Amino acid sequence: MSNIEQIIEERAADIGNFLVGRLLPFRQKRTVGPFIFLDHMGPTHLSNYQNLDVGPHPHIGLSTLTYLFEGSIMHRDSLGSEIEIKPGAVNWMTAGKGIVHSERTPEYLRSSEKMLHGFQIWVALPKELEKMEPSFVHIEENEIPHWTENGLSFKLIAGEAFGRKSGVPAYSPLYFIEIKNTKAQKVNIGKDLFGESALYILEGSIKSEDTIFEPKQILVAKESTLCEFEMGENTSVYIFGGEAFPEERFIYWNFVATDKAMIEEAKERWTQQAFPKIAGETEFVPLPAPPKF
Repeated sequence: MSNIEQIIEERAADIGNFLVGRLLPFRQKRTVGPFIFLDHMGPTHLSNYQNLDVGPHPHIGLSTLTYLFEGSIMHRDSLGSEIEIKPGAVNWMTAGKGIVHSERTPEYLRSSEKMLHGFQIWVALPKELEKMEPSFVHIEENEIPHWTENGLSFKLIAGEAFGRKSGVPAYSPLYFIEIKNTKAQKVNIGKDLFGESALYILEGSIKSEDTIFEPKQILVAKESTLCEFEMGENTSVYIFGGEAFPEERFIYWNFVATDKAMIEEAKERWTQQAFPKIAGETEFVPLPAPPKF
């Protein structure tokens, strides 16, 4: 990626009973366009007695995007949605003024050995939509725009780029793109990008300005329209970004807002268990204490 401004290394983070590689937010780079949070889950082998169990927890002010490479997650939320997320599909949940969801290993896999590998992403909502009604959309793999061009395989997982549009109902101009190859070759897609842009290397390698970069790194571009790099053979990269918001976003736990008062109100609502409930779920994840410095 030409004119690299910053390199972000994956850092371990605990999300309950599961360790992930955290990429955003980063101390020196809180957001890329509207993307405010990015976790790389796995790849992790779970034995026949280990399962993903993230109990009911709330969100405000954002949309979540879950995208799996391996494994399966059962999503349940306070809107009544209950659907199994499988590799290649997109789960897009918009919290707005408030939603609660849980993420668990499906019942039929709980006594089996399994793998889990994927992305969990938060996209901040525009200020005027922070308190919108919550919603949920599930898009199957065959509904996601995909094509091959000049020996490259593309997927437009979310947003708009290359004259195409994903079915994911994004609320601001953005893009989340998968590019794969088998043979080493140069890539120049800057003319199709806009706003802020970053590239994550999932596997393989890329070369930019005589430097080779490998997996578990985000490369943040100085200028998205100068997105040019060389992919090594059998490489998979994910390019994401879009138009940045003019207002700062505050984050506390799972809450995102332009106003700290909204976060305080959400904290109180969750403490009092005043958020909507998930049918069939009786436990919940307690509000964490503020970090100690």
